[in-house]
Amino acid sequence: MSVNDLPALPDSRTEPDGSAVVRVLGYNIRSLRDDEDALVRVVRACEPDLVLVQEAPRFFRWRKHAARLAAATDLVMLSGGATAAGPLLLCSLRATVEHTEDILLPLTPGQHRRGLATAVVRFGGARLGVVSCHLSLTSAERFDQARMLLDHLAALDVPHAVVAGDINERPEGRSFRMLAGELQDCWAAKPWGDEHTSTPADPHQRIDAVFATPGVEVLGCGVPRGLPGVSPEDLRAASDHLPVLAALRVPAA
Repeated sequence: MSVNDLPALPDSRTEPDGSAVVRVLGYNIRSLRDDEDALVRVVRACEPDLVLVQEAPRFFRWRKHAARLAAATDLVMLSGGATAAGPLLLCSLRATVEHTEDILLPLTPGQHRRGLATAVVRFGGARLGVVSCHLSLTSAERFDQARMLLDHLAALDVPHAVVAGDINERPEGRSFRMLAGELQDCWAAKPWGDEHTSTPADPHQRIDAVFATPGVEVLGCGVPRGLPGVSPEDLRAASDHLPVLAALRVPAA
C-alpha cells in the first residue's frame, strides 16, 4: 500500500449503544535513547487513547522520564515502567481506570528480567483489559512467557482485551502463533498502513504486534507510515522499532 493510498483510520469515539472506538498504539521506544522530539511527534500524530510501550526507562529517575513523555504527548501514566521491567501503559483522559497491576515474570539466569504492565479501563460503556509485553530473545523462555501472558490476561476477568508488544519473533514462530491462536492478530484481521516493524531503516520483518480478544472488532492496524504528521524521518529517528497503531471497536459491557 502506498502512502497516497493510506485510508483514514477511524477516530476515537463512544457510540450511542455504549460501545467505543479506541485507538491503541504499541511502541518499543528503546528507553528514550533516540530522538525524543521525533518520538513525541509520532505519538501525538497517532492520537492514541492507549499507548502500550516496551523498553520504557527503567533506571535512574525512570518515573521522571516516563512522566515527561506522557506530558509531552498529552497522556498520563497508567502503569508499568521499571516495576514491570520495561513495559509501560499510557492513556488519555478519556479512559476511566478500574485496576492496574505490574507483573514480573520468572527470571531465567543470564537473561533479562521481563514483565507485564496490565490494567482494566473503561471507555464509555466498554470495559477493556490492557497488557503491554516484551518477550524474551530466547525461544524456550519466549514460549513460556507467551503462555504466562495468556494466563494473566485470563485472570483480568474482562470480556474484552488488547495486548501489544515486542514479540521478538515473526508470525510463523511458535510463540507468535500461540498468541494468534487465542487472540486476533490485528494486522492479519484488518491490514492498514505498513506491515513490517523492524528495522526503521530497512523494514523487513514483523516482530511487534497488537492482538485483541475475539469479541473486539478490528477497524485497521499497521505501521502508521503516511499518517498525517508522521514523517519517515521521524520514524527512523524515534526508535529502533516502528510503532503499530490499531483502531478497535470495543462492545459495551
